[in-house]
Amino acid sequence: MKERTKLLIIISIFLGCYYIPWAHPIIRQSGLEAFMMLQEYAREHILTCLIPAFFIAGAIAVFVSQASVLKYFGATARKILSYSVASVSGTVLAVCSCTVLPLFAGIYTRGAGIGPATAFLYSGPAINVLAIVLTARILGLELGMARAIGAILFAVITGLLMAFIFRKDDAARSAGKIYLPDEKEKGRSLMQEGLFMLTMVLILVFAAFAKPAEGSSSIWPAIFAAKWYITGGLLIILAVIIMAWFTKEERGNWVESTWGFMKQIFPLLGAGVLVAGFMLGRPGHPALIPEHYIQSLVGGNSLWANLFASVSGALMYFATLTEVPILQGLIGAGMGKGPALSLLLAGPALSLPNLLVIGGVMGVKKTAAFCGIIVILSTIAGMTYGWIFG
Repeated sequence: MKERTKLLIIISIFLGCYYIPWAHPIIRQSGLEAFMMLQEYAREHILTCLIPAFFIAGAIAVFVSQASVLKYFGATARKILSYSVASVSGTVLAVCSCTVLPLFAGIYTRGAGIGPATAFLYSGPAINVLAIVLTARILGLELGMARAIGAILFAVITGLLMAFIFRKDDAARSAGKIYLPDEKEKGRSLMQEGLFMLTMVLILVFAAFAKPAEGSSSIWPAIFAAKWYITGGLLIILAVIIMAWFTKEERGNWVESTWGFMKQIFPLLGAGVLVAGFMLGRPGHPALIPEHYIQSLVGGNSLWANLFASVSGALMYFATLTEVPILQGLIGAGMGKGPALSLLLAGPALSLPNLLVIGGVMGVKKTAAFCGIIVILSTIAGMTYGWIFG
């Protein structure tokens, strides 16, 4: 972080402390809601959900080679393989909307086709493994699955449409492969690495296993009752795997990568939770913005509500994971399920600052088409989801 940015943050905090009328009942209630929401996150989501997810993201960043992903984006690569890799790259690379920009610029300027490159550009932040896990945990499995499936489909559809619209421009560009360094020999089989990842995913699943509703089939209460025994057993298995199959240097790199994600995301997430709680409150607890304002703009499942949510998401900047607490507050204030999905699908992958950077890489015309495709697809997806589950 630049020193100028630090100074601006300090000045902003000082001005907030100095001028915000904390004696006003609504402001006081909003401040209480901010810290109540932060406490809720700390108690219910950090240890059992985010910490395991951070370790998974760190392992992906260290043990899954980025070279093995990016080398399939060349203009001469097979389309099925190229788009398949591009559409799920977010789960592999675990990048945010800012981190994906230099990666996109690199692969596009070095010969990647416009289709796979834009599929990767959308997929990178949209299918961030941390964001998908947190969405399912906070906003419900239904919305989390819809976000994951929609993001993968959007990446493919967006890439194919961009490749079709700009097929002449793509053909005129110098075709070529992207040459990346050879992968180093790791000394582990694919099955061993797969078992390592699977163990961590199972730890996440059982640690975050929520208490089933009354009247559920007997298997779910039984799993919930045994969740910590199962999690403990999986942790022992993970410890054996780490000591037996990974070197000291690899373990250090994994911890360092995990810590990198944590120190980058935790402050942003905490700030996002506080802002969302202050402005919107928790579900059923009013805060600064009255609920009827939210309901009038994005309530229900109308075309306007979904389009407004999509365009707002495309222009607003969401730091990694902050869209989840913001949406939690919006949904509690009356936002419809369809517009919520529209914002989730358009928001993390786009923002006004990002669009300016993308425009400098591939031009205004292609950037406008890219943004328009995502806004339209997000609106359609939101209306469809709201119609089915609303």
